[in-house]
Amino acid sequence: MARLPYLDADQLAPEHRDLLKRPINLTRLLVNSPGMAKAFHGIGGYIRNKSTLDPRLRELAILQVGWMEKSEYEFTHHVKIGKEFGVTDADIEALFAETEGKPSTLEPLARAVLKGAREMVRDIGMSDATFAEIKQYLSNEHMTDLVLTIAFYCAVVRVLATMKMDNEPYYKEVLKQYPIPGVQ
Repeated sequence: MARLPYLDADQLAPEHRDLLKRPINLTRLLVNSPGMAKAFHGIGGYIRNKSTLDPRLRELAILQVGWMEKSEYEFTHHVKIGKEFGVTDADIEALFAETEGKPSTLEPLARAVLKGAREMVRDIGMSDATFAEIKQYLSNEHMTDLVLTIAFYCAVVRVLATMKMDNEPYYKEVLKQYPIPGVQ
């Protein structure tokens, strides 16, 4: 059970109701602080709708963070979102293989992006070697967007865990296909 209440639009001042356009539990909890919810949506909205980073790579990086952190909420939401942006079941299976240090069918850039995300989760920062490997393929703008995307979702999983966010049943369905080891 979440540590703060989930609010509905009728519980908010009229000028803040637009923050619940997507009334998932995360949004419904964040609107306990409308200003912070708006700031959160600003960077999240940029990442999803305005970044020029390839959306499949973005979603793979986010999925890697969610998987590494055993964040049911993050991982399941981004399996659904990722599929809207070109992530396939084979990509997700390859992510699992890469996480275990096994070979996968992913292209070199996707493998390097996943490695960079793992390093940022485990080691706080990406190694020079991994950064240079990814940089062979991406512009400075895309590198900035990738690093900030991974960092943002490292923060998001900590918010989800601390607030004890409840996952919605629609997203829990993902766990039938992709159970997260150690998560019930």
